Amino acid sequence: MDRPTADRPGSGEQVGRIDPLVGVPDRAAADAGHPADTVSDGGARGRTSAPVVQLDTDGEVDHHVPVDGLEPDGLEPDGARVRWSRDPRTWPRSFAAAVGAMTIWQWVLVALVAGYTSYFTSVTLDVHHGLGTSAYDYGLYDQGVWLMSRFDAPFVTLMGRNLIGDHTSFILVFLIPIYWVFPSAGALFFTQSLMIALGAVPVYLLARRRIGNELFAVALAGCYLIHPAVAWTNRENFHPDSYLAPLVGMAIYGAVERKWRTYAVFFVLALMVKEDVSLVLVPLGVWVTLKRDRRIGILSVVGAVSFMLAAMLLVKRSLIGVPTRNFWRIPFGGPTGFLRTVFTDPIAVVRHYWSDNRPFYFWQLTAPLAWVFARAPSVALISFVVMGTNMLSTFWYQYQIEYHYSLVAVPGLVMGTVWAISKVAERWRGALVAAVLATSLWTSWSWGAMPYSKELPYTWAPDHPVAVDARDIIRDIPADAVVSAQYSITAHLARRHEIYMFPNPFSLTLYGTDDSLAGQRLPAADRVEYVVLPATLEFESEMVWNVVSSEFTLVDSNQWWRLYQRTTMLDQPNPAP
Repeated sequence: MDRPTADRPGSGEQVGRIDPLVGVPDRAAADAGHPADTVSDGGARGRTSAPVVQLDTDGEVDHHVPVDGLEPDGLEPDGARVRWSRDPRTWPRSFAAAVGAMTIWQWVLVALVAGYTSYFTSVTLDVHHGLGTSAYDYGLYDQGVWLMSRFDAPFVTLMGRNLIGDHTSFILVFLIPIYWVFPSAGALFFTQSLMIALGAVPVYLLARRRIGNELFAVALAGCYLIHPAVAWTNRENFHPDSYLAPLVGMAIYGAVERKWRTYAVFFVLALMVKEDVSLVLVPLGVWVTLKRDRRIGILSVVGAVSFMLAAMLLVKRSLIGVPTRNFWRIPFGGPTGFLRTVFTDPIAVVRHYWSDNRPFYFWQLTAPLAWVFARAPSVALISFVVMGTNMLSTFWYQYQIEYHYSLVAVPGLVMGTVWAISKVAERWRGALVAAVLATSLWTSWSWGAMPYSKELPYTWAPDHPVAVDARDIIRDIPADAVVSAQYSITAHLARRHEIYMFPNPFSLTLYGTDDSLAGQRLPAADRVEYVVLPATLEFESEMVWNVVSSEFTLVDSNQWWRLYQRTTMLDQPNPAP
């Protein structure tokens, strides 16, 4: 922690000024080792005024508080800012001016974001067309968003639950207009890749503001993009959680820089992604309470907790009958059992956290940042609650870096690293950025899913014979037909009102709120018109098919797939032309 420079921390009083000629804070402010900052007056180039040096509420020196709403000089191209009018007629000219004023490093950032988005959109679409996706977790979102785009309730027959009742992902509503125009796999995979890539932007903004060096800012934004948890999330089917990367990042940026409108907008947008995002937003609210604004921080904590309770007790319970389906993931018998164990047998809790490679998961999340955030850990600690709950879970996927549960922790860790670097003397910052870049590259190669990584998952190419034959056999299935299909085929037939993952709806599995319906036959089984199955069935599927196959007739087949149609449909005369 930096040395306090006043007796009344948090007072916000002026305690030092930057000398615009030599760039060194006078007296106590200079002891903190921060770089010189000057501010543009928004007018003639070259005119500067010295920013006040303020204290955070914990006594840390904060050299980057804007003065009179002005931005630090050198952080905008040529020390100037483009002013946007409320008149839309002036926006094209303002946009052109903003683009023209971009620095070379800002263009590098744009190239990194665009390159990442393009690469992972292409990769995930190739995986999809190579039958690498399935009902869980792509087809159910495809069907749910498609239903909402038709103004139907998003009851997803692939899982037997309302999409919003499964998780309160209200953010998916923003995809509805896209589905009006481009109802396709690309709509989901492109937006996922783009939103994950945009998580680099708040990292860049914070580093530019706090460190004052655009090269370092772009380098740290690149470290975010190559973090192992980021790329793996992008490759794991589709999850709305991917949208949290820029939303949480911008909320942190707004909090650190006291941009409260930005903070509020992205805080609310993050809440719309999922009910349990409070695991990162509540710690963010606590940080704001302790270091920025007590009133805003308390409102943030209360708002996040209230939203989570409303989402679980009102929305989810009304749609699926229970506030959550995941209490079983909490060890020692659920929430009450866990709390009891914390006080009666804390060693058992420690052993749990130390078991099943959970410490290695923590290492994989934090090692890419070279633990630089430990120098000033307060911002990075925002992510430790969600990391701790992931490690607590009995659900194996939740504490593996290859799955989407980890992404939400990355913005706080990377931006916490930026925060820590800004707290050291300027002469050491380049070395720390280089260290973070080196460890990020090494861990990305060792554990990541970038094109240069050591071990990439094997997937079929779109032109694999099995994938080609699959597309061929489903080509003529009517768009409004009720279908039951093998799990990877469902991802290519999801945009319809009724689609089931075989053996559903004939013998239920992974359907409904819990497993109470397992093995039962739904009335919808009598409505199924087409069944798509592989040539060779697994034992359980074959047992079910032996029971219901008499209701269907084989109408098409190839080396890998079989298409069946309900026999009674074949007996019906063709409609008159």
